[in-house]
Amino acid sequence: MCQEGNQLWRDEDFADTFLKQTKKFLEQEKEKPFFLLFSTHDIHVPRVPNERFQGTTDQGPRGDAIAQLDWSVGQLMNLLEEKGLEENTLIIFSSDNGPVLDDGYEDNAAENLGLHDPFSNLRGGKYSAFEAGTKVPFIVSWPKEIKAGQTSTALFSQIDLLASFAHFTKTDFNENQAIDSQNKWNTSRGKTKSDVNG
Repeated sequence: MCQEGNQLWRDEDFADTFLKQTKKFLEQEKEKPFFLLFSTHDIHVPRVPNERFQGTTDQGPRGDAIAQLDWSVGQLMNLLEEKGLEENTLIIFSSDNGPVLDDGYEDNAAENLGLHDPFSNLRGGKYSAFEAGTKVPFIVSWPKEIKAGQTSTALFSQIDLLASFAHFTKTDFNENQAIDSQNKWNTSRGKTKSDVNG
């Protein structure tokens, strides 16, 4: 445990710190193709949104952290727009697992849900192989190439990102090390609603 004043950052400042570093990165890389992984801490435990978000929802720290996540994504989109990059930047918003409420923190996450159902009436959740544990948000934006407002029921796994991006960038990879990855490039762009490769 860090002593007061010795830590490198406060948990409450994660979002601001990540956005500050992202702004610096975009300033350096805006003239050439870039890859940015914006791995936010916002909705992970411990749930510690910045003070300006604390109490902004009626769903406790979990709801406040989700509000901060929404703000962070908005700030990132604004940064891309300021740099003139929003039209030709491929953005993927996703998560590594389904929801969990009771994860050892006494923050009344379950009690404060209200009408919100993070499980979408599916079985399981994080740590589970059931649907609520493996079905995650997957939103793709690329205004220059993808028509907005589309939805798809095609099966797509994050594992497929490797083969899909390798196809797009014409990059070879060792298929024996990623035997489950399938080229779903057209599926990810809404060009086909099929589950088959494409």
